[in-house]
Amino acid sequence: MPQLVGKEVSKTGYGLMGLTWRANPQPEEASFKAMRASLAAGCNFWNAGEFYGTPELNSLTLMEKYFTKYPEDAGKVVLSIKGGANLQTTVPDGSPEGIRRSIDNCLKVLNGKKFIDIFESARVDPNTPIETTLKVIEDEYVKTGKIGGIALSEVGATSIEKAVKITKVAAVEVELSLWATDVFENGVAAACAKHSIPLVAYSPIGRGMLSGQIKSPDDIPATDFRKTLPRFQPGAFEVNLKLVKELEKIAKQKNVTPAQLAISWVRSLSEKNGNPVIIPIPGATTEERVVENAKEVLLSDQDLAEIDSILKSAEVVGGRYGGHLATLSEG
Repeated sequence: MPQLVGKEVSKTGYGLMGLTWRANPQPEEASFKAMRASLAAGCNFWNAGEFYGTPELNSLTLMEKYFTKYPEDAGKVVLSIKGGANLQTTVPDGSPEGIRRSIDNCLKVLNGKKFIDIFESARVDPNTPIETTLKVIEDEYVKTGKIGGIALSEVGATSIEKAVKITKVAAVEVELSLWATDVFENGVAAACAKHSIPLVAYSPIGRGMLSGQIKSPDDIPATDFRKTLPRFQPGAFEVNLKLVKELEKIAKQKNVTPAQLAISWVRSLSEKNGNPVIIPIPGATTEERVVENAKEVLLSDQDLAEIDSILKSAEVVGGRYGGHLATLSEG
């Protein structure tokens, strides 16, 4: 089993973003059922965010209620929280004042119901040296026992090299899927392997695209964040759908869902060919989808070779992010 901050975690984690970061979040009891299902399926590594939702309903407020209702689950979960952003503008704020505000707020909202095993700034603040941000977290929160450890998110290899000189990096969170393999080309995966840092792979189903359930841009609600992303724009979408259709053929041959194939492919990369430990964190809002995503599908060498051939021939059009978020992602 993989380990994070000295604790065993599942090979597949659980991303909580979708439970609260949407125009019309589902009732909390429905979210509780999905969260309980993740633990029942063995997915004990949870990834959440201070800014995933509104001040009234976000990952932290949801978990405070969850662990109040199910206090016996608190010790079962290894929790990673993303913060370090201005909550009004969502612009990264890694200044000493900004990072203190963020962590203090996370601790306050959780209200002692759950320990923060890992804290990570969602992006590197371009106006604050990463060393400054990490030193505040290390000296004032890790060493004092207020949180367990520090992770990085959307960083480049250079920032990883700077970070390991300041603190023990618990993990590096990156986007990684069959249509987002940048980390193997930009030095991030190599840097993590060099320093034995696990990679936490968010959006392993390509923000839902690789599930095969999105057939056209019209299948995405107008208020959905994905509407702003280059890969989901008309023109790019149709090209990217070709990759999905090719992968669906393999999923059908193996009698698994496209989502299961996508997640299992990410998991299959862990500690292979010089890679670090890789832990995918698919998100899901229903018990059924949580169970589906947690199922481990074994991919043969032939399966992997066929997928690799598809990736080499398929074209992925459009950046991972657009606008100011594109400029804030180092990787």
